[in-house]
Amino acid sequence: MHTPQTRRAVTLAVIVASLGYLVDIYDLILFGMVRRPSLLDLGVCAGLPLDSPACKDLLTNQGIYLLNMQMGGMLVGGILWGILGDKRGRLSVLFGSITLYSLANLANGMVHSVDAYAAWRLIAGVGLAGELGAGVTLVSELMGRENRGIGTTLVGAIGVSGGLLAGVIGGAFTGLPHPGWRVAYFIGGAMGLLLLALRIGVVESGMFRAAAADQNVPRGRFLSLFTNRLRFTRYLAIIAVGIPVWYVIGIPFTFADIIGAKLGLTPAPTPATALFCCYAGCSLGGLGCGLLSQSLRSRKKALAIFLAGAVVALTLFFWVGGTSLTVFYALCVVAGVATGYWALFVSTAAELFGTNLRATATTTVPNFVRGAVPLLTLSFKALAAGSGVIVAAIVVGAVTLVIAFIGLATLPESFGVDLDFHES
Repeated sequence: MHTPQTRRAVTLAVIVASLGYLVDIYDLILFGMVRRPSLLDLGVCAGLPLDSPACKDLLTNQGIYLLNMQMGGMLVGGILWGILGDKRGRLSVLFGSITLYSLANLANGMVHSVDAYAAWRLIAGVGLAGELGAGVTLVSELMGRENRGIGTTLVGAIGVSGGLLAGVIGGAFTGLPHPGWRVAYFIGGAMGLLLLALRIGVVESGMFRAAAADQNVPRGRFLSLFTNRLRFTRYLAIIAVGIPVWYVIGIPFTFADIIGAKLGLTPAPTPATALFCCYAGCSLGGLGCGLLSQSLRSRKKALAIFLAGAVVALTLFFWVGGTSLTVFYALCVVAGVATGYWALFVSTAAELFGTNLRATATTTVPNFVRGAVPLLTLSFKALAAGSGVIVAAIVVGAVTLVIAFIGLATLPESFGVDLDFHES
């Protein structure tokens, strides 16, 4: 039975994890929204007409370069923060990652070259890699086995709304005033630093404290994820389930202007508006997927239903998305709903691994998914050169969905499992 102190600890953990994830998503999505204006302001396309093929190629290539640097940072950061989370505690990662990405956000607003921009996107990526995994791990371990899905659903649903905030501030709506890309980064950094005031009162997971007190239990051994065949298969499978989420964000919507133009839309859609619509859908989808999982008492069934929805949404997107801008943006919302299973996906990762490896797994899994974005964008770019942008986007998306269904089929059901166990 939960005491008032326990309920307060759980509530505060959910609030901090939710707001930390909100700022996390704000930064990730803000970049996609200010990619074009920030690159133009830094001198890309200097002397070239903005609508010329040469300028468009420069913006695409430099955008992919920056995105790959950010996602590469998240890949590295996921490993570092994950190990630290199992060795030093969930709280050290939660607040350490918030501090790093907040400072990097402030620095992003002060860059004056593309290379400096790339360097700070790399550092921001390292910082952004730790918050969600640590927050979900902490909330999962503090809550009971039957209701922890509600806590992590709230983390995801509230956190994803950071994408909506990024849209308003980042210029998703051309008719509304916005502060400019530099100030938008400053706002993100300030929000993150303000979160550090909530450090007081957040408690460490009791499961972690018990594991830390047992000197015979090895903790945070990243390579242990690869040394046992069944554990490694489980790890690869859950990573595969999450890849379609970042395919949708990283290709169709981040490059909505290019894809929309190829679908025949004039004027072309803007990535900022497409991402805003996507994250509006993700907020609804995250809440719906979590509640569906609780209702079905199954993680796998809920994930399967949402993956099937993603197939339908993307089919419609490429089939009728060129009808009008209204239809295009509406389908961005639909695809966002269908891929709003991200929080449930991360929660499932936390439930699949023992306490001594849980933070390592839960932090690295979403960041390996995000780290796959460079592979997706490079594949998209290579295929587009020979087959065209639309065919390339469809092929890459189809492959990610097939892999996700295969991964999900191999996973055990994790709803309601006891998390108080160790990996041998």
